[in-house]
Amino acid sequence: MRVTVVGCAGSFPRAESAASCYLLEAEGFRLVIDLGNGALGALQRYAGIADVDAIWLSHLHADHCVDLGAYAVARHYGPDGDLPPIPVYGPRGTAERLSPVFGLVAEELSERFTFRQLSAGKMELGPFAISTDHVNHPVETFGIRVEHNGWSVAYSADTGESAALVRLAEGADLLLCEASFLDRPGNRPDVHLSARQAGQHAAKAGVGELVLTHLVAWNDPDLSLAEAAGAFGGPLSLAAPGRCWPR
Repeated sequence: MRVTVVGCAGSFPRAESAASCYLLEAEGFRLVIDLGNGALGALQRYAGIADVDAIWLSHLHADHCVDLGAYAVARHYGPDGDLPPIPVYGPRGTAERLSPVFGLVAEELSERFTFRQLSAGKMELGPFAISTDHVNHPVETFGIRVEHNGWSVAYSADTGESAALVRLAEGADLLLCEASFLDRPGNRPDVHLSARQAGQHAAKAGVGELVLTHLVAWNDPDLSLAEAAGAFGGPLSLAAPGRCWPR
């Protein structure tokens, strides 16, 4: 399995990064996890418009899902005509929530994608073994663990402190964990993690490597790394577009 960061900006795209998007590849199968603002353009550096096999959306905030509408246009109006629908796994109401943003009705969007509602549990998707669970965010949000051929990656999505995230990440080779906050008074506890809290979750889960992601524009990345390092003693780094694992 190969994991590529397509976009890692939190809340809105930064000059150097699209919002949340990750590409997982194995045995010729391509799974896109989240498709936030600006992600479709960046994704084309790593996969063609017709080359994605499935999409998994953690939740319905724009910085994680809004480029699905742009992708619907790309799959419908290409030079070779309509591409066949691919599955989109998302929280309940994904098609109904996203279709008005692009001037479509839900039926039109459903002609271009096959929508499947996420729930906590396990599933097989292509060559991947997937586990999902609810994490701690104001809207229905899922974290994910993906395993293939003895290697595993967990992704926090957006979350405050979450026992479910620790369970999903237990023993994972890689944890892509949001670190939207620095330790400051007034952080809302059930919205996002601080970098220190990301490190604490990684330490509790015993992960092999921690990568901080969902990085917001106004935080000093060096401070984020320092806070996380105070709680997690293993390999630690910041997400950046184009970074890949295993290295």
